[in-house]
Amino acid sequence: MTGVFGEGYAAAYDNLYRSKDYEGECDLIERILAEHGGGGPRRLLDLGCGTGGHALPLAQRGHKVTGVDRSPGMLVQAREKAGQMTLPAGVDSPAFHQGDVRDLELGRRFEAVLMMFAVLGYQHENADLLAALATVRRHLEPGGLFVFDVWNGAAVLSDRPGQRIRTVRENDDRIVRTTETRLDAVHQRCHVRFNLLRIKGDRVVDEQDEEHVMRFFFPQELALALGFAKLQLLDLRGFPDYAAAPDERAWNVIGVARAV
Repeated sequence: MTGVFGEGYAAAYDNLYRSKDYEGECDLIERILAEHGGGGPRRLLDLGCGTGGHALPLAQRGHKVTGVDRSPGMLVQAREKAGQMTLPAGVDSPAFHQGDVRDLELGRRFEAVLMMFAVLGYQHENADLLAALATVRRHLEPGGLFVFDVWNGAAVLSDRPGQRIRTVRENDDRIVRTTETRLDAVHQRCHVRFNLLRIKGDRVVDEQDEEHVMRFFFPQELALALGFAKLQLLDLRGFPDYAAAPDERAWNVIGVARAV
């Protein structure tokens, strides 16, 4: 079994998530930033940026974006896409760095920090969670905003995860991903096992196995952890349905906090 987001998984990542509405999510990110701090281009730090799904469209909208991820394979994809992207005049291409969100130190501050696609859920232990939030606070200007999404504990326990299969095509290949999830309610974790097959014709040409351990959260727990990091939780809502309550029907929730 490879590590999380190994080279093989990273190469298939964008095809597996081609239906994810990154543009719509960037619309929501901009709406949240405007609601809590005014509109206009911002200096943004995207922690756990992956292949640049949010960083690249936000840069095209005029924001100055820095992306950080711990997976070299994901950053290869992000940099390749950035090199092919057309940007408005005077707008810089996103800068991408390899790093761990628990101990990152870029030596500068940003107007907003993003941690999207449940990146916070990869911080399994409380010490890891608090270290990641300390990184967020360390890189925020006073009054800066932190926008993040996580798995919602109430919904995870109400609508328990099971097995899923997804098939996508990449040129002449088929990519088949089987997902099996084991719930550990006591430790607030889902152990998500991915098996990835790349099939050419009727022959399997590559197979990847990864296990992603995902932590889920509850609102008061988030508020407490954010408070320790000197971040004030301002709002928590359903995601991607921002009008929805963060209740047992919302598997994903999106939050915004302010540096205090």
